[in-house]
Amino acid sequence: MKKSRIFGFFLVLMLIVLAACSSDNNKNSTNDDKTPNPEKADVETSPSGKLVIYTGRDEEMVQKVIDQFNEKYPDIEVEFLTMGAQQILERLRGEKANPQADFWWGGTQSALIVGANEDLLHAWKPSFIDSINTAHKDAEGRWFGEMLLPEVIMINSDVLTKESGPQDWDDLLDPKLKDKILIRGVLASGTMRTIYSSMIVRQGDDSPEKGYDWLLQLDANTKEYTQDPNALYLKLTRQEGSVSLWNLQDILLKKYTTDYPFDYIYPKSGAPILVDGVAVVNNAKNLENAKLFVEFLFEKGMVTQLANDYYQIPTRSDIDKATMPEWFQELDLKTFDIDWQLMSEKEAEWMEYWDNNIKGRGK
Repeated sequence: MKKSRIFGFFLVLMLIVLAACSSDNNKNSTNDDKTPNPEKADVETSPSGKLVIYTGRDEEMVQKVIDQFNEKYPDIEVEFLTMGAQQILERLRGEKANPQADFWWGGTQSALIVGANEDLLHAWKPSFIDSINTAHKDAEGRWFGEMLLPEVIMINSDVLTKESGPQDWDDLLDPKLKDKILIRGVLASGTMRTIYSSMIVRQGDDSPEKGYDWLLQLDANTKEYTQDPNALYLKLTRQEGSVSLWNLQDILLKKYTTDYPFDYIYPKSGAPILVDGVAVVNNAKNLENAKLFVEFLFEKGMVTQLANDYYQIPTRSDIDKATMPEWFQELDLKTFDIDWQLMSEKEAEWMEYWDNNIKGRGK
């Protein structure tokens, strides 16, 4: 009987121990379930949603960058709409109460300053902000220059050479160039608005009258204002004109990646150098995705790639020059003094005057 009691006691004790172990195992199992799986966490926290971009950049380049962005962030659906920088500004104005875009990619310094002043752009500090010169970014972080765009004299290299073409801005007024000059439609183009405004400033910023007179003489030699850049390229190739004014990047792209017979002349007195930049739209629906795209676009590897593949002159000052292409090493970016704040304030007024009082009246 005594043995039976002892056996029963040990049996009960074993059952208690087993129950306790089972309880601990269940607890451990429960805790394990609650411990994040790193791979699972990555999937759950991976950025997703949409990103809407308004851009003035080359469509092929834009798509290539987006494809690479989607390799890194596959769950973000990116849409983009291509238009001129001035058109982007006007569209953002119209959509201010209900923004449809998240990111402005490719805007002139003047247009971006206006956009910032009109509270269209989001203020923040990306990781690369200290590598951008103060002259190439907004003090409040509302826009950032991505690349520099010297505005130069464009020529048809089947007709003219770097030596025989106009060597400086005032040479464009020579009567021998009458009907030899083709100009991309000015009002819709941020590039052309900046070139024309800088020519007004170049004549003396105390009054626009001297600049207006200069543009009137240029108009006298201008054969046509084309609807868009593609029309300009085609007409210049067909030798309907032999000279234009355009940005260095696009000229280099066409010269080295197509069969267009284009080259450029860097004006002796210097060129207006646009800061072509980017901005996150204020009150963007997909704010964080827009910021991710900006950070991706300014990564050193991407900056170098765009310089090699698309002839961009980066604003980042910390890029190893050894990684940059040969054409970049040879550049001498001579410029002349431009009051960009004045230009941003006066550009609309000046261009309206040009459109109403100068365009087509110099003949």
